[in-house]
Parts: sequence; C-alpha cells; structure tokens
Amino acid sequence: MMEEREFMAEADAELARIESLLEAASESDVATFDFETKPGGVIEIEFESGSKIILNRHVAAREIWLAAKSGGYHFRPVYGRWLGTRDGEELVAALSRTLSEQAGVRIAL
Repeated sequence: MMEEREFMAEADAELARIESLLEAASESDVATFDFETKPGGVIEIEFESGSKIILNRHVAAREIWLAAKSGGYHFRPVYGRWLGTRDGEELVAALSRTLSEQAGVRIAL
C-alpha cells in the first residue's frame, strides 16, 4: 500500500486539478452550481436546488470519495489515474456524470 505522504501528495494534486476544472465550469453559462474547498481535502459542490456533491480525501483507505445523489463512489490512484474501485470509471468522468445528473444539464469537466 502507498505511503501516507505519497497518497496525500497525489490526492491533493488531483483535488487541486478538479478545483480548477470546477472553477472553469462554474464560470460557464451552463453551470448551475457553486463550490467551496474546505480544510482536510474536501470539496463541497452545491446546486441551486440545494443538493450537494462532496469530494473528499480518505487517508485511511488511500482513496478519494465522491458522494452524490446517485450514490457513493471510491477512487484509487492507478498509474497516475484515479479509477473507481467498482467499475474502473475515472474520477473526472464520474464527477462530470454526477454534476450533469444533479444540475439537469450536461457539464463536462
């Protein structure tokens, strides 16, 4: 299993990348969400409807977790990509899908 320090560095880099993708998407005319980065590796995305998506770094499991209306998803780093533990879906693809589902419009990160 990956060392904690290495995991934290990789997870923080991925969350920072996601933050910049969310920033660009939130400035588009299509997006209907706001987001906030919280301490401890947490990104909280809120929609006009009040629903939320939460992304967080889960150190003990060495995963990034995504919680959305459609369920909870866990992602592990595999050769520089964050892949779903159940189906191999990439984290950014899963986030784009859940953002689109909850916003009711297509949002591609």
